[in-house]
Amino acid sequence: MKSLRILYHMGKADFLERTRRYSFLLAMALTLYLAYTVYRGQLTYKLEDYRGVYNSAWMGCEMALVITAFLTLIGFYVVKNTIQRDQETRVGQILAATPMSKPFYTFAKMISNFSVLATMVFVLVLAALAMQLLRAESRHVDLFALLSPIVAFSLPALALTAALAVLFETIPGLRGGVGNVVYFFVWISLLMLGTPVLSANRPLPTSAYFRDFNGIASITGQMQTIVRGIDPEYKGGSSLGSGPGAHATKTFLFTGLHWNQAMVLSRMMWLMIAGAIALLASLFFNRFDPARSWQLKIKKKPSVIQDAAIPASLPIAISSGQLTPLTKTGTGSHARFVQLVVSELRLMLKGQRWWWYMVAVGLFIACLASPLSASRGGVILAAWLWPILLWSQMGAREARYSTQSLLFSSDHALARQLPAAWTAGVLVAALTGGGLEIRLLLAGDSEGLAAWGTACLFIPTLALALGAWSGGRKAFEALYTVWWYIGPANHVPGADFIGTSANSALPGMYLLFTGVLLAAAYLGRRSKMAYA
Repeated sequence: MKSLRILYHMGKADFLERTRRYSFLLAMALTLYLAYTVYRGQLTYKLEDYRGVYNSAWMGCEMALVITAFLTLIGFYVVKNTIQRDQETRVGQILAATPMSKPFYTFAKMISNFSVLATMVFVLVLAALAMQLLRAESRHVDLFALLSPIVAFSLPALALTAALAVLFETIPGLRGGVGNVVYFFVWISLLMLGTPVLSANRPLPTSAYFRDFNGIASITGQMQTIVRGIDPEYKGGSSLGSGPGAHATKTFLFTGLHWNQAMVLSRMMWLMIAGAIALLASLFFNRFDPARSWQLKIKKKPSVIQDAAIPASLPIAISSGQLTPLTKTGTGSHARFVQLVVSELRLMLKGQRWWWYMVAVGLFIACLASPLSASRGGVILAAWLWPILLWSQMGAREARYSTQSLLFSSDHALARQLPAAWTAGVLVAALTGGGLEIRLLLAGDSEGLAAWGTACLFIPTLALALGAWSGGRKAFEALYTVWWYIGPANHVPGADFIGTSANSALPGMYLLFTGVLLAAAYLGRRSKMAYA
């Protein structure tokens, strides 16, 4: 009983602390917007031309699929900071001095993460009930039909998301930006576990229930049976998406899920997997003792204040650890700006090992040597995903190293340092993707060059704007990875900011976006300087 009481109070304290943050309010606003898109029909689940009548059973299943498809991605980035926050606020050192075991701590953090995500689910449950009444296709409310799919499918999936967030925070190689990128591909893999059986014209095999992380196979399998009875020409297709093609022209009556033993046991299995992952995280957890951390011991040269991300625009010079004043001059501003750009570029590249440069050079050569279609449609994707951790520093480095007071009090910090940081980011994009530029020049592809040049400007500008406003790296790492997959990787017109094909390239639109984002970065930095 004592352990349960401690677990409760730890989770409660962590939950209350999180819900008072602006990031939680932003996450709740995004959740409400997600519900609004479902209500407006902009985000719809359908089986080819069919959708269900908006009754409690259909709304519960549709909302369960929306939650498991989107909140399992968004939620990870919302909750992946609980251990880091304990480290930064020195609460971790206090907890380390108590008899609390490592498995108990990591499991408590998983419960805390889950409680935050469950709050978002509660909001979407209320939204589903409101949508049914507002749609007025069926005003009879069946709470079991509405709640059972959300509870059975959404909560285990979010519990696994909460546990993975804890695991990623305890593994040194995944607790930072690399983990933010890796999780996206883990999420894609989890969603694909149950999808191969969706188009099969036969009853769902028992094994499919246990592979069904998000419930799409379990739910769709029963809906397919109903639609086949109505329309023999139905081929088994289904989709959860947005846009003009998401609108369904026909409806069918879905009265609710028929639960079987395999469905219930599979949901219990995913809950147990979540608990097991939370306990596994304790093996990597160092109990806030750096000496026990699972990381390579890399011999570093003695460093002085230069390591603290202080740009060259400061009115001081650093020499042998001594701060000496610099004299102001009215000449050589152009050379001074070039020097500042070089300093920003060095800061971005600081800490990269030799193999990082080897991979970047290999991707450059691959872009140059591959056929133009392969270079533009495939290799450039890897070339411009590789430097994501360099771009994500932009606009956020000062907050990370607590050098805002030094930077913001320097001479012309807004007019010089911000453009220099942006220029350094553009140079990284141009250098890593330069192989494609040469191929486009040789081919005389002016439209491709326009798309390439716009992407070189857009990517670092997006990073700078998000960093300036959020003060962290996670927002860019999460958004860019998702955008990169949806747009360039799948050649979706409108979302393809790289222009991987002539049909999907929209350089004019993204050039306009770049201008808007530059203005946003400027305003974000100016607002931070006003309160520094």
